[in-house]
Amino acid sequence: MPRLTSSLPRIRFFFLFYFYIPCLVFLCSLSHVAESQIQDQELQVLLQLRQSWQDPSSLTHWVPSNSSSHCTWPEIICQDGSITELNLANLNINYSIPPFICDLKNLTKLDVFNNNIPGEFPTVLYDCSKLVYLDLSQNYFQGPIPSDIDRMADLQVLILSATSFSFDIPASIARLQRLRILHLNQSEYNGTYPEEIFGLSNLEELSLAYNDKFVPSQLPRNFTALKKLRFFSMPQTNLFGGIPETVSDMEALEYLNLGANPLTGKIPGSIFALRNLSQLYVYKTNVSGSIPQAVRATKLSGIHLSYNKLTGNIPVDFGKLENLSCLNLEGNQLSGGIPERIGHLPSLSDVRLSNNNLSGTIPPDFGKFSPLRRFEVAFNNLTGALPEQLCHGSMLFGLAVMYNNLSGELPESLGNCNTLSLTMLNNNRFTGNVPAGLWMSQNLTALYLSVNELSGELPEELSPDLTRIKMSNNKFSGKIPTTVSSWRNLVVFDASNNLLSGTVPTELTELPYLTTLLLSQNELSGILPIDIVSWKSLTTLNLSHNKISGPIPSKIGFLPVLTRLDLSDNQLSGLIPPEIGQLNLNRLNLSSNRLSGPIPAKLENGAYDDSFLNNSGLCASNSFVRLNVCNSQSHRSSKTDRTLIVILTIAAAMVIVLLVLLMIRASRKNRDWYDSTPKLTSFQRLNFTESNILSGLKELNVIGSGGSGKVYRIDVNPSGDVVAVKRISNNRKLDEKLEKQFVAEVEILGNIKHLHIIKLLCCISCENSKLLVYEFMENSSLDHWLHKKKRLSPISGVANNMILEWPKRLQIAIGAAKGLCYMHNDCSPPIIHRDVKSSNILLDSEFNAKIADFGLARMLAKPGEAVSMTSVVGSFGYLAPEYARTTRVNEKIDVYSFGVVLLELTTGKEANDGDEDMCLADWAWRHMQDGKPISDALDEEVKDESNVDEISNVFKLGIFCTATLPCTRPTMKEVLQVLLKCSDSLYNVEKKCRHKFDVVPLLENSKYEEMPHSDFHVLECNTY
Repeated sequence: MPRLTSSLPRIRFFFLFYFYIPCLVFLCSLSHVAESQIQDQELQVLLQLRQSWQDPSSLTHWVPSNSSSHCTWPEIICQDGSITELNLANLNINYSIPPFICDLKNLTKLDVFNNNIPGEFPTVLYDCSKLVYLDLSQNYFQGPIPSDIDRMADLQVLILSATSFSFDIPASIARLQRLRILHLNQSEYNGTYPEEIFGLSNLEELSLAYNDKFVPSQLPRNFTALKKLRFFSMPQTNLFGGIPETVSDMEALEYLNLGANPLTGKIPGSIFALRNLSQLYVYKTNVSGSIPQAVRATKLSGIHLSYNKLTGNIPVDFGKLENLSCLNLEGNQLSGGIPERIGHLPSLSDVRLSNNNLSGTIPPDFGKFSPLRRFEVAFNNLTGALPEQLCHGSMLFGLAVMYNNLSGELPESLGNCNTLSLTMLNNNRFTGNVPAGLWMSQNLTALYLSVNELSGELPEELSPDLTRIKMSNNKFSGKIPTTVSSWRNLVVFDASNNLLSGTVPTELTELPYLTTLLLSQNELSGILPIDIVSWKSLTTLNLSHNKISGPIPSKIGFLPVLTRLDLSDNQLSGLIPPEIGQLNLNRLNLSSNRLSGPIPAKLENGAYDDSFLNNSGLCASNSFVRLNVCNSQSHRSSKTDRTLIVILTIAAAMVIVLLVLLMIRASRKNRDWYDSTPKLTSFQRLNFTESNILSGLKELNVIGSGGSGKVYRIDVNPSGDVVAVKRISNNRKLDEKLEKQFVAEVEILGNIKHLHIIKLLCCISCENSKLLVYEFMENSSLDHWLHKKKRLSPISGVANNMILEWPKRLQIAIGAAKGLCYMHNDCSPPIIHRDVKSSNILLDSEFNAKIADFGLARMLAKPGEAVSMTSVVGSFGYLAPEYARTTRVNEKIDVYSFGVVLLELTTGKEANDGDEDMCLADWAWRHMQDGKPISDALDEEVKDESNVDEISNVFKLGIFCTATLPCTRPTMKEVLQVLLKCSDSLYNVEKKCRHKFDVVPLLENSKYEEMPHSDFHVLECNTY
């Protein structure tokens, strides 16, 4: 026995070495081989996927590589060497999901959020047996959600938001018992939702938001049975009735949004018993009554009750909510004072109490005990001083207290608040100096001080990011410092109605981005700077009611986008420079000066009838202007008469000689067309020759003119076919600018063909002239129809009193959007028009819109890539703000311009309509910012009860297209989809303008919280 025992270790070693270890190695090798085979198979599936999606540029890195596995690709997540997740969001996929995607046997998550995938619900995914997470949102799926969707029994997350799914939501969804997250918001459901959904006991998030085609209903009785529900969102879903007291049974609830519904009754006090609730939205409902005092939720961290009809006082018990970080009660009818205890809350960072009837003083401890980031109490009746320690936590970036009766000096601590981005203190009764440090606050972008009693002098330096200073109607004094040239990024400077003295310094003219300069009603003197050519972006210049003397600088006439000029009530003398007649001015006022001599001929029209009054030395040749007629002396000596006769005789002889010379030159010019052998390049099949075109170039056929030449309407054959011919010509050889415009138009229009882009038939080239021959558009351009003063027939010149009704306007918007969408998305490389405006949208006999005038268009190297231009071109009122500042262009500058066109279509106003520094886009935003009804902004000629909602939605879409930040604007593809949804309602009055880019969801769900033109939009899209 001892001998056997001693040999056991040897036996074990023998077994391990000769049997177990080899078996283990063999099994491992088999496992490695199997894993390698799986990876190879999955790689082939991925490559096949890319191919089936036509090799989108976003997946160019999906290529086989020996250096790394496909598991390292950013869209792929693997476990144990096998793919478990495909994260394919935002990849511009335009094709359907193929069935072989389920050959990825271990796939548990598929996310295709925000692509362009078409078709019906992809039932091919039923074969993905392990799928637990599916996100199909922000795509173009349509049709019903299949009634057998419960075959995907393991789903825990189902997100189908912002699609075009329609009909009823099937009850079978309620059989997906493992669901934790269900989002079905913002689609085209035109029926209802199954109440059985509220029996999904594992649900943690449920969103049915922004489905305004739901059949009106009350909140289901059983909705409070969802004990695990943390997130519940049903705004704009046609809910009516009251909010039940049993809402407090949802003990896990953290977020509740029932806004934009016709709910009635009081807000139940039981809501405040939800101990985990952090966000509560019941805005824009018909909930009325006061805020309940029974606030017991000590863990409540956010209260959002904005834009209701709440009345009464702000409950003192809010001061007991130790975890409260956000208090939003703006846009109600609250009265009384702000409870002092609210200022003691330690977590409070966001206070929004604007647009109420609050009175009394602001509690002095605001900011002292909490890190305030945003403090808004504007449009109330508050009095007293601003709290001294608002920026105590060094986090305050938004301060809005305008339109109150606040008084006293500004807190010195504001001068040490480097986080401030926007400061709006206007329309109060503040006194004393502005804290020195406030001017230099390093993040400050806008400072509004107007309509107070502030004093002191302008600073030598400003914050480098400051773009807007509004300080009118105060008591600021002293000179404008010569260091003003360092205020490089200033866009708006309004210091009117102050006590400023000295001259207008030359350094002020060196600000390249300045669009608005208002210095009226001061004590400025001296002569104006002569060299002002750096004001390339200036649209408004008002220096009226000062003591400025000397001549008007002629270079004012070379400011490319100046539309408002007011130099009245000064001591200016000399002639009016004829160059000013070259400006396209909407407002001109040179009255009450010492000007003399004749008024430039181009200014002699009724638009400027009151622009030259109280200048005794001025005269005009046209009695239409209320001035003396030039050379009107009635008594001359006989000697003068004889001299005049001689002069007139000589002049007549010279005119005759000149006419003969002109006739000879015209004859030679016509021969030159043939002598220089004009070259015709066709882009379509033609039924005319160049001689048909050349013979029609007569003044009788001119129907328009522009910066590059005249446009002719020419009958080209006996059949009655008509074409439009743009003649780009010059007395000398074509200058470089015109040549570039000609080349750009030919290069682009000669290679693209689209139903909603003007058709270029051919071009004819000669040494001194270029002809572009287009299809003729019978109804001229959109601006002829929208703006009454331009409503002349392009053929007869007779006034056109027809009204462009709303259905046709929407049809035109859709057509133009299709043309731009094609240019941005379907052309390679993409094409940026750069001059989208109503006069460049032409209309055929059926009012189909076509984009025209591509002389300024540019091609991008890659989609979405910005290209720098050497100069800014385009039309005032349509120019995107970032283009004017950076000269960099991408698709979003066309989106901005098209947004202005949408505002023109809905309001009937022109693009440059507005007050002082506001164009139409700014005016429209301000209209909404002031809380005015959108219907008041709409064109009275076309709105009625049946279409006001639809027009309002297009108006709001125009506002989003003209957002200040390019990244917050939609793409033209998204704009088109919204307009197409709107067009559905032309045939079904029950339908609303709804889409994944509709307005209410944008305000609520986007990365920013304010309107797109909001002054709080200062740095990034996700400022908050």
